[in-house]
Amino acid sequence: MIERLKIWNEVKDYLLITVGLFLYAFGWTVFLLPYQIVTGGVTGVAAIVFYATKIPIVYTYFAINVCLLIVALKILGFKFMVKTVYAILMLSFMLWMAQKLMTNPDGTMHQVLGHGQDFMSLIIGCTFTGSALAIVFLNNGSTGGTDIVAAVVNKYHNISLGRVLVYVDLLIIGSTYPIFQDWRKIVFGLCTMVIENFVLDYVMNARRESVQFMIFTKKYQEIANAIGTEMGHGVTILDGHGWYTGQQMKVLCILAKKRESTEIFRLIKMIDPNAFVSQSSVIGVYGEGFDEMRVKVKTDSLDSKK
Repeated sequence: MIERLKIWNEVKDYLLITVGLFLYAFGWTVFLLPYQIVTGGVTGVAAIVFYATKIPIVYTYFAINVCLLIVALKILGFKFMVKTVYAILMLSFMLWMAQKLMTNPDGTMHQVLGHGQDFMSLIIGCTFTGSALAIVFLNNGSTGGTDIVAAVVNKYHNISLGRVLVYVDLLIIGSTYPIFQDWRKIVFGLCTMVIENFVLDYVMNARRESVQFMIFTKKYQEIANAIGTEMGHGVTILDGHGWYTGQQMKVLCILAKKRESTEIFRLIKMIDPNAFVSQSSVIGVYGEGFDEMRVKVKTDSLDSKK
């Protein structure tokens, strides 16, 4: 049973990564590339090379990613790299196919929203690419390129992926001025950076958002058993004392993902419809089943505490 669950989780990761890659290729090739909108990341570098030399983006994208993969193999581990290699190969194919479909017979690229709709195309395209990157990251994957750099930093430091990508993208976008000699292109590039990374962090944090439940009920044992057995959640039972009634009462404290809230409410209502429940959002939950504490601890400080 456990092995079947592991296999299903791996298959689900690859399916969702593929969906994310398709959305990325669609948003970037349909809405950004035809309008010569400068973006960050390796795809941005590949686009800059394409604008300057007409070399298809797939060649530059693939070559840079091979170099980054070699460097990052030891740090990120083999399992992460297998999915990254899969993502790079799949995205390379999707970008090649999408660019081919979007290119007119005269060599120009078809502008879906029409001429002069640069900024609207930018917003739509970055919404697609930002959401796509979040889907890939949430399923233990990477699109390669600067995502690998972000994943390396995020592995050791509690810095959001979006923030790391901002720093890298600033360098890439700023380097485009000698090619275009147009500050407007750089401003548009900065807009893509802000919108894409905002969407990336928003989608990822929405998925990771946690909540805390405080449940006041006389049927605390039944509710604790139901949540523990049906949802596999730990439950902490606190001793409470009513100020007005003077009665002793048990209080259940539960930390859970926000997406699990509906199921918890359902169990509570089935067992005790009269229970008093407080739900609140928490900034972060760290430990088993939640996020990892990404802080450095000095060896000498750790030894002194033992």
